[in-house]
Amino acid sequence: MADTKKLEFKSFLVQNFSMNKKQYIKNDRPHISYFSMEIGITHLIPTYSGGLGILAGDTIKAAADLKVPLIGITLLTKKGYFEQDIDSEGNQIEKESDFKPESIMTPTDIIVDVSLEGRKVYINPWIYTVKSPIGGEVPIFYLDTDIPENNERDRKLCHYLYGGDNEYRFKQEVILGIGGIRVLKELGLEIRRYHMNEGHSALLTVELLNDFKRSVEEVWDEDLIWDTEAVRDRCVFTTHTPVEAGHDKFDYDLVQKILREDYIPLKVLKRLGGEDKLNMTLLAMNLSEFVNGVAKKHGEVSRKLFPGYEISAITNGVHSFTWVSKHMAKVYDKYIPGWANEPELFVRAENIPDDEIYNAHLEAKKELFDYIKQETGEDFDLNILTIGFARRATAYKRPDLLFSNIERLIKIAGGKVQFVYGGKAHPKDFPGKEIIKKIIKLSKELKKDIKIVYLKNYNMAVAKMLVAGVDVWLNTPKRPLEASGTSGMKSAHNGVINFSILDGWWIEGHIEDVTGWSIGSLPSEVSLEEDTDDKDAEDLYNKLENKIIPVYYNDKSKWIYIMKNSIGKIAYYFNTHRMMRRYVTEAYIC
Repeated sequence: MADTKKLEFKSFLVQNFSMNKKQYIKNDRPHISYFSMEIGITHLIPTYSGGLGILAGDTIKAAADLKVPLIGITLLTKKGYFEQDIDSEGNQIEKESDFKPESIMTPTDIIVDVSLEGRKVYINPWIYTVKSPIGGEVPIFYLDTDIPENNERDRKLCHYLYGGDNEYRFKQEVILGIGGIRVLKELGLEIRRYHMNEGHSALLTVELLNDFKRSVEEVWDEDLIWDTEAVRDRCVFTTHTPVEAGHDKFDYDLVQKILREDYIPLKVLKRLGGEDKLNMTLLAMNLSEFVNGVAKKHGEVSRKLFPGYEISAITNGVHSFTWVSKHMAKVYDKYIPGWANEPELFVRAENIPDDEIYNAHLEAKKELFDYIKQETGEDFDLNILTIGFARRATAYKRPDLLFSNIERLIKIAGGKVQFVYGGKAHPKDFPGKEIIKKIIKLSKELKKDIKIVYLKNYNMAVAKMLVAGVDVWLNTPKRPLEASGTSGMKSAHNGVINFSILDGWWIEGHIEDVTGWSIGSLPSEVSLEEDTDDKDAEDLYNKLENKIIPVYYNDKSKWIYIMKNSIGKIAYYFNTHRMMRRYVTEAYIC
């Protein structure tokens, strides 16, 4: 029997929002589909929470620049992650976003459905097309269940990024993985590869298993009807999580309640996704031909977490054109023409006159300080060394490591260093919220000695000012929990110098006193059980006192030398153009 509700709604869409499918996708070449729970394209589209989403957005922008036939699939989270406010006591207050997709996206006439708890849930995607200045385009389909044909509860399934409980989360992953594949089928495209950016979309493999299912007569064994090799040949999986606890897992009671037997027998799912719980990373790895971590060290860590699996490493990058400040861009246009689409040209940074690169940085610094004044009322001094720390506020990133010894910090930095902080704590991360509160409390207590501000509602727009406007970018994660990290790459693109724990990408980008400074021991074996806080804090203070402050105030030529190396030895390599070329050659066309 025809699905009357779906047909009626499809008719309504065609009459009111019709676009020819050729307008959605402008070429007929085989495509790469890129699935990500969050994608950060612009702060105007609040469908991202942090690094994973920003990386996805930068990847898509690079694909548009390089004219890779990519299609993005994600969720339309109208209420977003959350808007952050901070009260006078330092308490984080979460507010819903109120995103109106019609303000920036185009509705489509596509309508598909998935089965949740035995009922049909309808998905109507919106489209936003990322357009490169040099002509390439990548469409992103934002999956939306907030339509009249769904009941009230199902309409809210795509409202909140990572919101709700495990049931809400798993239903979102059904919509993303299975619903996303069904949208691609409606488009009638040939898909060469299905790229899963983290395990949230791993259920797409279940839909593909059904597409490549053999008949019982063909194989003579019911267990062999699922053509796993055909699915593996088409799938790529990128893991971003360096610890076992960080991988999505769901109880099979919940899985059965939501999926029932509408997609795949439970015994088959257990064989592919784990016997005890449905591990989305295992499901993705078991059904992907190419699996990779996001830095060389992360690849090593992942191989230890999942012995027996072949896991490569493609180190992340950032989209150069997006993250270079307008002030530095003017200098690059003058001395490194073509940098935006050929970031490898950044190796020529040493040819930029010292005064021009430093003055461009001061302009970016002034722009940041004007924003700080506007938001906090605090006056920051352009002539004082400014250190920035901004990322998700959570315990393992140790944003408060700087304050391990307050008396020593005052002695070293009093009157010589000012600090800018930013970052959101997950609504359920109460230790992370306490860290924000602690930093704001200290900013008041230390006001006479050291200026410290905490900028609220850290997003892409604020991040762009921060990574360009501070002098030093600080990063203090607990090893080996930083899979990659990308904020330091953005700062290097602007000549801002990194001062970081040797973890993630910084292991590859660091040359002491040449591209920046390290904190703590070398990246040898550091176990999760080992408490390195005291050692790391001691090294942080020593480097700040004996290297960073003296060079900044007493040796300007060396400071600019390191700024140029940040551009010429880091930005030239740690960009999404290089990263995307590796995905194309190693994962997409192999």
